[in-house]
Formats: sequence, structure tokens, C-alpha cells
Amino acid sequence: MIRFSADYWAVILGGSSGFGLASAKRLAASGMSVAIVHRDRRGAMAPIEQEFASIRAGGSELLTFNLDALSDEGRRSVLDALAQRMASTPGQARVRLLLHSIAFGNLKLLAPMPQGTPAALRARASLAAQLGITEEKLAAALEGAAAESDVLAGLAWVPRYDSESLLEEEDFARTIHAMGTSLATWAQDILARGLFGTDARVLGLTSEGNEVALRGYAAVAAAKAALESVSRAMALELAPHGIRSNVLQPGVTDTPAFRAVPGSVLTRAAARRRNPFGRMTTPEDVADVVCLMCTDEARWINGALIRVDGGEHIAG
Repeated sequence: MIRFSADYWAVILGGSSGFGLASAKRLAASGMSVAIVHRDRRGAMAPIEQEFASIRAGGSELLTFNLDALSDEGRRSVLDALAQRMASTPGQARVRLLLHSIAFGNLKLLAPMPQGTPAALRARASLAAQLGITEEKLAAALEGAAAESDVLAGLAWVPRYDSESLLEEEDFARTIHAMGTSLATWAQDILARGLFGTDARVLGLTSEGNEVALRGYAAVAAAKAALESVSRAMALELAPHGIRSNVLQPGVTDTPAFRAVPGSVLTRAAARRRNPFGRMTTPEDVADVVCLMCTDEARWINGALIRVDGGEHIAG
């Protein structure tokens, strides 16, 4: 069991669900103190607060900030509070990990979808007619069956895209900042304040969309490419300050952010068929690697892109 000093702090950007929350739980269970930055509506906070309470119940310290992590004011507010908390702690409390898990990207198309009925939709309509039932009833039955058999996923759910609202320059700029370059801004500010430990880690999260074209994913893919480039630059320029910078590439994972992607049901089914282990990656799989990357033994990993997917990427 990995154990960390409570003087080690993890700053997690986007920590109320998915990879960020799973990592917060894993690191806290290993003794690390955790600061979670997230942005959620008041109406969504009840289950999130329960998750936070479970972390605190384990005995680790947890600070949470429900604010805009992408604004100068929000970042300043978090780091002011964190610096004050560290100053009040006996010992050498410092940031051991900065984890970027912000999922705030635009999923618009670059160009309108061609008019016409997708093959899967035609097949579903034909099957419904042959069975003498409505398409809605057939779709409902197939969705239930698809939970047991991925083969039926293509008929059970046909992705639809908005061809009226297309990506604009502002969409690209906001997505690239949110999911890419904001990592560097946070790292720079933490470094400038002297809050990083002498052996600190910066981790970003990318996806296979960094090299495979996915419909509706252009802005997010551009952000992931920016994130990877920024991480490599930090691996070089922050190394003299004792900071290691790396990127993790999880396999297809069923997170709230993933479910927002059109066609995610089909992608999920394909990932299960493709993965050598016959299942999808889980947030906990990724959280385990985040924890490993914070150990002393991982100190010589720098400037790397590490796939956390059970072999999904190489399965073809």
C-alpha cells in the first residue's frame, strides 16, 4: 500500500467527478492532503458533497473550491487559501501533485453533416417494419439488449449531430485554454508562489482523439494536442525546479464528460470489443496510475505520454 505524508498536497483541477474525483479518493486514501477545484451548479452539489464527505471520513484533509478554475480571480483565490493553510501546518507542506482534469470543451462540428439517413437508422427502420412495431419500441428493446451484447449497439443508438451550430474561432480558443494551456498557467503560478515541493509532479490527461479524427471532437483534439505540447515544454523548463511533467492517456472511460460526446454509446461498445481485457478503462484504473506517478520511484519519468488503457491502443 502506497503511503504519503500529509504534508504532501495534491491540487486537482476538475475533481468533482470522473478521473479527478477518483484520483482525489485514491490519493487521500494513501494519506495525501487534497485540494479540489471544480465548478458545479448548486442543484448538482448534493451527491458531490457526499463524495467529498467520504474522503474526509477517511481522515485526510480536503479543501474544496467551487469556482471558475480558468479565471485569474479563481486561481488566485485557491492558491491564496492553499498557501495560508500550508503556512499554518507544522513541517514542510508543499504541493506534490498538480493534476489537470478539466473537461470543458466544445463538441460542435466543423462542417454540416451530409443530408441522408445513416445506414444504422435505415436498418432499424426496416427491422421495426418487419416486426410490426414502432421504431421507438424497437430502440428501447435494443438498448436493453445492448447492455448485454455490444453487437447491437449500432442499432440501439444512432448518434445525431447539430449541423446548424458549427465551431467558431471563439469555441476553439475557449476549449484550447480550458483543456490545454490552462495547465501551464496553474503550474507557473504555483511555482512563482514557491508552493511546489522539491520533487513535484504535474500530470495532464489526454485521449486517443489526439491522433484519431472523431466527429465533433476537433476543438477538444486541438486542446489535447496543446496540452501535450505544454507538458513537454514544462518537462524541460521546470525540471531545474525539481518538477516532473507527464501526460496520461486513459482508454475509453465512462465518465460524465465522455457521455456528452455524440456517439459515445457506439464508442463504448467498440472499446469493450477492442480491449484485450474485454472491458472499458475505469476512473479507478487511472487514479491508481496517478498515485504511482507521485511515488519517489517514479521520479525519473519526465516528458512522457503514458497510456493507461489495458492495451486498447495497440489492439487494432
